[in-house]
Amino acid sequence: MFIEKVKQTIRKFNLVNKGDKILLAVSGGPDSLALLMVFFELRDEMKLNLCVAHLDHMLRKDSGKDRLFVESLAQKMGVDFISGRVDLKRCGQRGSPEEIARNIRLDFLFKVAKDTQCDTVALGHNLDDQAETVLMRLLRGAGLYGLCGIMPLRTMRGYRIIRPLLEVSRKEISAFLKKRKIVPLLDKTNLEDVFFRNKVRNKLIPFLEKGYNPNIKNVLANMAQIVNWEYDYLINIAERKNKDLGKSMAIDKLLRLHPAIRRLIFRLAIRGLQGSMRRITFQHISEIEDLVFHRPLHSVVDLPKGISVVKKRKNLLFYRRNK
Repeated sequence: MFIEKVKQTIRKFNLVNKGDKILLAVSGGPDSLALLMVFFELRDEMKLNLCVAHLDHMLRKDSGKDRLFVESLAQKMGVDFISGRVDLKRCGQRGSPEEIARNIRLDFLFKVAKDTQCDTVALGHNLDDQAETVLMRLLRGAGLYGLCGIMPLRTMRGYRIIRPLLEVSRKEISAFLKKRKIVPLLDKTNLEDVFFRNKVRNKLIPFLEKGYNPNIKNVLANMAQIVNWEYDYLINIAERKNKDLGKSMAIDKLLRLHPAIRRLIFRLAIRGLQGSMRRITFQHISEIEDLVFHRPLHSVVDLPKGISVVKKRKNLLFYRRNK
Protein backbone atom coordinates (compact mmCIF):
# COMPACT_ATOMS: atom_id res chain seq x y z
CA MET A 1 0.00 0.00 0.00
CA PHE A 2 1.38 3.36 -1.08
CA ILE A 3 0.62 5.37 2.05
CA GLU A 4 1.93 2.63 4.33
CA LYS A 5 5.21 2.60 2.36
CA VAL A 6 5.56 6.36 2.80
CA LYS A 7 4.79 6.00 6.52
CA GLN A 8 7.63 3.47 6.76
CA THR A 9 10.00 6.05 5.26
CA ILE A 10 8.73 8.65 7.71
CA ARG A 11 9.38 6.32 10.65
CA LYS A 12 12.71 5.08 9.29
CA PHE A 13 14.21 8.57 9.06
CA ASN A 14 12.14 10.15 11.86
CA LEU A 15 10.76 12.78 9.49
CA VAL A 16 7.55 13.72 11.29
CA ASN A 17 6.41 13.94 14.90
CA LYS A 18 2.89 14.27 16.22
CA GLY A 19 1.73 17.87 16.33
CA ASP A 20 4.21 19.14 13.72
CA LYS A 21 3.31 22.17 11.62
CA ILE A 22 4.38 21.32 8.08
CA LEU A 23 4.63 23.44 4.96
CA LEU A 24 3.93 21.38 1.82
CA ALA A 25 5.52 22.59 -1.44
CA VAL A 26 2.89 21.82 -4.08
CA SER A 27 3.39 22.65 -7.76
CA GLY A 28 0.43 20.63 -8.99
CA GLY A 29 2.60 17.93 -10.56
CA PRO A 30 2.27 14.21 -9.69
CA ASP A 31 4.88 14.14 -6.93
CA SER A 32 3.66 17.16 -5.00
CA LEU A 33 0.02 16.08 -5.32
CA ALA A 34 0.90 12.66 -3.92
CA LEU A 35 2.71 14.44 -1.08
CA LEU A 36 -0.40 16.50 -0.37
CA MET A 37 -2.68 13.44 -0.42
CA VAL A 38 -0.44 11.47 1.93
CA PHE A 39 -0.24 14.27 4.50
CA PHE A 40 -3.96 14.95 4.22
CA GLU A 41 -4.58 11.32 5.22
CA LEU A 42 -2.01 11.48 8.03
CA ARG A 43 -3.26 14.84 9.36
CA ASP A 44 -5.75 13.54 11.91
CA GLU A 45 -3.75 10.44 12.85
CA MET A 46 -0.64 12.49 13.65
CA LYS A 47 -2.41 15.72 14.67
CA LEU A 48 -0.56 17.66 11.98
CA ASN A 49 -1.06 21.31 11.12
CA LEU A 50 -0.64 21.71 7.35
CA CYS A 51 -0.08 24.62 4.99
CA VAL A 52 0.34 24.51 1.19
CA ALA A 53 2.80 26.79 -0.64
CA HIS A 54 2.82 27.28 -4.42
CA LEU A 55 5.31 29.35 -6.42
CA ASP A 56 4.57 30.48 -9.98
CA HIS A 57 7.83 30.86 -11.92
CA MET A 58 5.96 32.58 -14.78
CA LEU A 59 7.76 30.46 -17.37
CA ARG A 60 4.51 29.79 -19.28
CA LYS A 61 1.71 32.18 -20.25
CA ASP A 62 -0.87 29.93 -18.61
CA SER A 63 1.15 29.17 -15.44
CA GLY A 64 -1.46 31.01 -13.37
CA LYS A 65 -3.81 28.07 -13.98
CA ASP A 66 -1.47 25.90 -11.92
CA ARG A 67 -1.95 28.18 -8.93
CA LEU A 68 -5.74 28.11 -9.29
CA PHE A 69 -5.68 24.31 -9.52
CA VAL A 70 -3.58 23.88 -6.36
CA GLU A 71 -5.51 26.58 -4.48
CA SER A 72 -8.83 24.91 -5.29
CA LEU A 73 -7.54 21.55 -4.10
CA ALA A 74 -6.20 23.02 -0.86
CA GLN A 75 -9.51 24.75 -0.16
CA LYS A 76 -11.44 21.50 -0.66
CA MET A 77 -9.16 19.85 1.89
CA GLY A 78 -9.43 22.71 4.34
CA VAL A 79 -5.68 23.41 4.19
CA ASP A 80 -4.23 26.93 4.30
CA PHE A 81 -2.82 28.07 0.96
CA ILE A 82 -0.14 30.67 0.19
CA SER A 83 1.21 31.47 -3.27
CA GLY A 84 3.89 33.65 -4.80
CA ARG A 85 5.01 34.77 -8.27
CA VAL A 86 8.55 35.30 -9.57
CA ASP A 87 9.54 36.07 -13.14
CA LEU A 88 12.44 33.67 -13.40
CA LYS A 89 13.64 35.13 -16.71
CA ARG A 90 13.95 38.63 -15.24
CA CYS A 91 15.16 37.91 -11.72
CA GLY A 92 18.74 38.95 -12.53
CA GLN A 93 20.43 36.08 -10.68
CA ARG A 94 23.52 34.39 -12.10
CA GLY A 95 23.95 30.67 -12.58
CA SER A 96 22.27 27.82 -14.41
CA PRO A 97 18.46 28.00 -14.83
CA GLU A 98 18.09 24.98 -12.53
CA GLU A 99 20.20 26.56 -9.76
CA ILE A 100 18.43 29.92 -10.03
CA ALA A 101 15.01 28.26 -9.86
CA ARG A 102 16.09 26.17 -6.87
CA ASN A 103 17.41 29.17 -4.93
CA ILE A 104 14.31 31.27 -5.62
CA ARG A 105 12.03 28.39 -4.67
CA LEU A 106 13.86 27.81 -1.38
CA ASP A 107 13.84 31.53 -0.53
CA PHE A 108 10.09 31.57 -1.10
CA LEU A 109 9.47 28.41 0.97
CA PHE A 110 11.58 29.61 3.89
CA LYS A 111 9.79 32.97 3.90
CA VAL A 112 6.40 31.27 3.92
CA ALA A 113 7.59 28.87 6.64
CA LYS A 114 8.62 31.83 8.75
CA ASP A 115 5.34 33.69 8.15
CA THR A 116 3.25 30.60 8.99
CA GLN A 117 5.49 29.47 11.86
CA CYS A 118 6.21 26.11 10.23
CA ASP A 119 9.50 24.53 11.25
CA THR A 120 9.30 21.74 8.64
CA VAL A 121 9.14 21.99 4.84
CA ALA A 122 8.07 18.87 2.91
CA LEU A 123 9.23 18.34 -0.69
CA GLY A 124 8.04 15.72 -3.18
CA HIS A 125 11.29 14.20 -4.47
CA ASN A 126 10.92 10.50 -5.26
CA LEU A 127 13.10 7.43 -5.86
CA ASP A 128 13.52 8.25 -9.57
CA ASP A 129 14.72 11.76 -8.67
CA GLN A 130 17.23 10.18 -6.30
CA ALA A 131 18.59 7.83 -8.98
CA GLU A 132 18.88 10.68 -11.51
CA THR A 133 20.63 12.93 -9.00
CA VAL A 134 23.20 10.28 -8.04
CA LEU A 135 23.92 9.50 -11.69
CA MET A 136 24.23 13.20 -12.60
CA ARG A 137 26.67 13.81 -9.75
CA LEU A 138 28.65 10.69 -10.62
CA LEU A 139 29.04 11.98 -14.18
CA ARG A 140 30.17 15.36 -12.85
CA GLY A 141 32.75 13.77 -10.56
CA ALA A 142 31.17 14.07 -7.10
CA GLY A 143 32.75 12.97 -3.84
CA LEU A 144 31.04 11.18 -0.95
CA TYR A 145 28.79 14.11 -0.11
CA GLY A 146 27.55 14.40 -3.69
CA LEU A 147 26.90 10.67 -3.92
CA CYS A 148 24.65 10.88 -0.86
CA GLY A 149 22.17 12.24 -3.37
CA ILE A 150 18.97 13.78 -2.05
CA MET A 151 18.82 13.43 1.72
CA PRO A 152 15.49 12.42 3.30
CA LEU A 153 16.12 14.86 6.15
CA ARG A 154 18.38 17.86 6.41
CA THR A 155 18.40 21.24 8.11
CA MET A 156 18.71 24.49 6.16
CA ARG A 157 18.51 27.99 7.61
CA GLY A 158 17.04 26.57 10.78
CA TYR A 159 14.23 24.64 9.04
CA ARG A 160 13.84 20.89 8.67
CA ILE A 161 13.61 19.80 5.02
CA ILE A 162 11.90 16.42 4.65
CA ARG A 163 11.31 14.21 1.61
CA PRO A 164 8.85 11.46 2.57
CA LEU A 165 8.42 10.13 -1.00
CA LEU A 166 12.09 9.34 -1.49
CA GLU A 167 11.55 5.57 -1.42
CA VAL A 168 8.60 5.41 -3.82
CA SER A 169 8.92 5.48 -7.62
CA ARG A 170 7.19 7.65 -10.20
CA LYS A 171 5.24 4.58 -11.34
CA GLU A 172 3.97 4.03 -7.81
CA ILE A 173 3.01 7.70 -7.53
CA SER A 174 1.13 7.58 -10.86
CA ALA A 175 -0.73 4.42 -9.82
CA PHE A 176 -1.64 5.99 -6.45
CA LEU A 177 -3.06 9.13 -8.09
CA LYS A 178 -4.89 7.11 -10.75
CA LYS A 179 -6.53 5.00 -8.06
CA ARG A 180 -7.65 8.19 -6.32
CA LYS A 181 -8.89 9.58 -9.67
CA ILE A 182 -6.62 12.59 -9.37
CA VAL A 183 -5.29 14.07 -12.61
CA PRO A 184 -2.04 16.02 -12.01
CA LEU A 185 -0.65 18.89 -14.02
CA LEU A 186 2.16 17.86 -16.37
CA ASP A 187 5.19 20.01 -17.13
CA LYS A 188 6.00 19.52 -20.82
CA THR A 189 9.56 20.76 -20.29
CA ASN A 190 10.31 17.45 -18.52
CA LEU A 191 10.00 15.77 -21.92
CA GLU A 192 12.53 18.06 -23.60
CA ASP A 193 16.20 17.01 -23.61
CA VAL A 194 17.45 20.54 -22.98
CA PHE A 195 18.51 20.28 -19.35
CA PHE A 196 21.10 17.80 -18.08
CA ARG A 197 18.60 16.07 -15.77
CA ASN A 198 16.15 15.54 -18.63
CA LYS A 199 18.87 13.91 -20.73
CA VAL A 200 19.73 11.57 -17.86
CA ARG A 201 16.03 10.83 -17.24
CA ASN A 202 14.88 10.38 -20.82
CA LYS A 203 17.94 8.82 -22.44
CA LEU A 204 20.67 7.55 -20.11
CA ILE A 205 18.59 5.73 -17.49
CA PRO A 206 16.41 3.92 -20.09
CA PHE A 207 19.63 2.93 -21.88
CA LEU A 208 21.10 1.52 -18.64
CA GLU A 209 17.85 -0.25 -17.75
CA LYS A 210 17.63 -1.91 -21.14
CA GLY A 211 21.28 -2.81 -21.68
CA TYR A 212 22.78 -3.27 -18.23
CA ASN A 213 20.47 -3.44 -15.22
CA PRO A 214 16.65 -3.18 -15.27
CA ASN A 215 16.82 -2.35 -11.55
CA ILE A 216 19.33 0.49 -11.94
CA LYS A 217 17.14 3.10 -10.22
CA ASN A 218 16.87 1.05 -7.03
CA VAL A 219 20.59 0.24 -7.17
CA LEU A 220 21.50 3.93 -7.37
CA ALA A 221 19.02 4.89 -4.64
CA ASN A 222 20.35 2.15 -2.33
CA MET A 223 23.91 3.26 -3.02
CA ALA A 224 22.98 6.80 -2.04
CA GLN A 225 21.61 5.56 1.29
CA ILE A 226 24.75 3.51 2.02
CA VAL A 227 27.02 6.44 1.14
CA ASN A 228 24.84 8.74 3.24
CA TRP A 229 25.39 6.58 6.35
CA GLU A 230 29.14 6.32 5.75
CA TYR A 231 29.49 10.04 5.04
CA ASP A 232 27.52 10.82 8.21
CA TYR A 233 29.98 8.72 10.23
CA LEU A 234 33.03 10.40 8.67
CA ILE A 235 31.62 13.92 8.95
CA ASN A 236 30.99 13.39 12.67
CA ILE A 237 34.67 12.52 13.11
CA ALA A 238 35.71 15.51 11.01
CA GLU A 239 33.48 17.88 13.00
CA ARG A 240 35.07 16.73 16.27
CA LYS A 241 38.55 17.26 14.82
CA ASN A 242 37.51 20.60 13.36
CA LYS A 243 36.62 21.94 16.81
CA ASP A 244 40.34 21.91 17.58
CA LEU A 245 41.24 23.59 14.29
CA GLY A 246 38.62 26.23 13.38
CA LYS A 247 39.16 28.57 10.43
CA SER A 248 42.86 28.90 11.34
CA MET A 249 44.23 25.37 11.20
CA ALA A 250 47.53 24.20 12.62
CA ILE A 251 49.45 22.72 9.69
CA ASP A 252 51.26 20.13 11.81
CA LYS A 253 47.89 18.75 12.98
CA LEU A 254 46.54 18.66 9.44
CA LEU A 255 49.54 16.64 8.28
CA ARG A 256 48.81 13.93 10.85
CA LEU A 257 45.19 13.44 9.75
CA HIS A 258 43.91 10.75 7.39
CA PRO A 259 43.38 12.32 3.92
CA ALA A 260 39.62 11.59 4.03
CA ILE A 261 39.20 13.47 7.32
CA ARG A 262 41.56 16.27 6.27
CA ARG A 263 39.58 16.88 3.08
CA LEU A 264 36.29 16.87 4.98
CA ILE A 265 37.69 19.44 7.39
CA PHE A 266 38.58 21.69 4.44
CA ARG A 267 35.00 21.34 3.21
CA LEU A 268 33.62 22.19 6.66
CA ALA A 269 35.73 25.34 6.79
CA ILE A 270 34.48 26.44 3.36
CA ARG A 271 30.87 25.65 4.25
CA GLY A 272 31.23 27.67 7.44
CA LEU A 273 32.17 30.73 5.39
CA GLN A 274 29.85 30.48 2.40
CA GLY A 275 26.98 28.42 3.85
CA SER A 276 27.22 25.58 1.32
CA MET A 277 29.61 23.58 -0.82
CA ARG A 278 28.13 24.56 -4.17
CA ARG A 279 30.71 25.09 -6.96
CA ILE A 280 33.48 23.54 -4.82
CA THR A 281 35.07 20.74 -6.83
CA PHE A 282 37.62 17.97 -6.34
CA GLN A 283 40.22 20.24 -7.93
CA HIS A 284 39.61 23.00 -5.37
CA ILE A 285 40.14 20.64 -2.43
CA SER A 286 43.23 19.16 -4.13
CA GLU A 287 44.68 22.66 -4.49
CA ILE A 288 44.23 23.31 -0.77
CA GLU A 289 45.97 20.02 0.00
CA ASP A 290 48.81 20.96 -2.36
CA LEU A 291 49.01 24.30 -0.55
CA VAL A 292 49.59 22.47 2.73
CA PHE A 293 52.17 20.00 1.45
CA HIS A 294 54.11 21.71 -1.32
CA ARG A 295 53.57 25.43 -1.79
CA PRO A 296 55.72 28.14 -0.15
CA LEU A 297 54.66 30.37 2.74
CA HIS A 298 52.08 33.08 2.00
CA SER A 299 50.78 31.19 -1.05
CA VAL A 300 47.04 31.64 -1.61
CA VAL A 301 44.31 29.50 -3.15
CA ASP A 302 41.28 31.46 -4.36
CA LEU A 303 37.96 29.60 -4.30
CA PRO A 304 34.52 30.47 -5.73
CA LYS A 305 32.17 32.90 -3.96
CA GLY A 306 34.96 35.06 -2.54
CA ILE A 307 36.66 32.46 -0.31
CA SER A 308 40.47 32.22 -0.08
CA VAL A 309 42.96 30.08 1.80
CA VAL A 310 46.45 31.32 2.73
CA LYS A 311 49.41 29.36 4.07
CA LYS A 312 51.07 30.97 7.09
CA ARG A 313 54.16 29.74 8.93
CA LYS A 314 52.22 27.45 11.25
CA ASN A 315 48.62 27.79 10.16
CA LEU A 316 46.28 27.49 7.22
CA LEU A 317 43.79 30.37 7.24
CA PHE A 318 40.37 30.36 5.51
CA TYR A 319 38.86 33.81 4.97
CA ARG A 320 36.56 35.92 2.82
CA ARG A 321 38.20 38.18 0.25
CA ASN A 322 37.37 41.87 0.37
CA LYS A 323 34.99 42.81 -2.41
